Amino acid sequence: MNNTRGRVWLALVVGWGCLLALPTGAVAQMPDVPPVAEAREWLARMHDAARRGNYRGTMVLSASGAMSSSRVWHFFVGDQTYERLEALDGQQQRIYRVNDEVQTLWPQARVAIVERRGTLALVSTTPQAVDPRALEHYVLKHEGVARIAGRESLVFALEPRDDLRYAQRLWVDRASGLMLRADVLGPGSGAARPVLESAAFSEVEIGVKPPADVQAQASPRLEGYRVQRPQPQRTQLEAEGWTLVRPPAGFRLTGCVKRPLEGPADAYVGSEPALQATFTDGLAHVSLFIEPHDPRRPRAQMQAHQGATTTVVMRRQDHWITVVGDAPAATLKQLAAALELRR
Repeated sequence: MNNTRGRVWLALVVGWGCLLALPTGAVAQMPDVPPVAEAREWLARMHDAARRGNYRGTMVLSASGAMSSSRVWHFFVGDQTYERLEALDGQQQRIYRVNDEVQTLWPQARVAIVERRGTLALVSTTPQAVDPRALEHYVLKHEGVARIAGRESLVFALEPRDDLRYAQRLWVDRASGLMLRADVLGPGSGAARPVLESAAFSEVEIGVKPPADVQAQASPRLEGYRVQRPQPQRTQLEAEGWTLVRPPAGFRLTGCVKRPLEGPADAYVGSEPALQATFTDGLAHVSLFIEPHDPRRPRAQMQAHQGATTTVVMRRQDHWITVVGDAPAATLKQLAAALELRR
């Protein structure tokens, strides 16, 4: 499971998280499209309710015809957050988080990467809330009720107001407000829209008591591991000589860092670090990477899709631009085209 997959799992569980727990009679009275103020209030409460929830279960991800599963748990004790994710298929991978420190372990390779949430390459285990500002670009709709993982849930859709982003359908546990399932939908209308990616609990326990040693369980021992601690440097696009001209509507810059190039320690001596800028429209997330062209690192322009994640790689004179995110390829290309070197 790579960083993108980790982002999907934990973001769906923790971040898009929670709506109000509604009484039974309220569902029939709920309008298909709630007033903006009411929808904004629901979104504002999602993150607060989600980050204080205690749950554990198994989630199944389906994307591009492939399926994988992970065991996840999340506990909030006092003002401390503890998370753990373990891939159950393919290469062994475990992700642990205590507040802002994230540790990613590959037990078979005996490698551990320790990072801070604010500088992760994509989003990884970072809890991602639906920012209420997303309603500037999406319409929240109520679509009824359903049963997921043995629990009754409310079904909502976030419909984009333009073709720059994907629609999403969310299933929310009625009793607790925990997200039980989320689908990312491709272009189209009604039932004809393809499901690009789906993540859902196959089983879940909600409101469970945190274990007495919760901090120890979220802080693995690293003896015997080769520990890597990437040290990205915070910066700004303008400070690095770049600027954005007419980026896709709604996508705002949320951060920018410089990262060392990956590879053998002596392979790229003298090379500039890669520059990474992150963007969001309140729901979708995009990372843009700028790397210096180096003839020692052969590569080609390309475009690829995996589930809801699109990757676009473009050559821009002496630089390579890579854009990765859960948005249509046209949006990523527009973002890359908006980038200009001013020096």
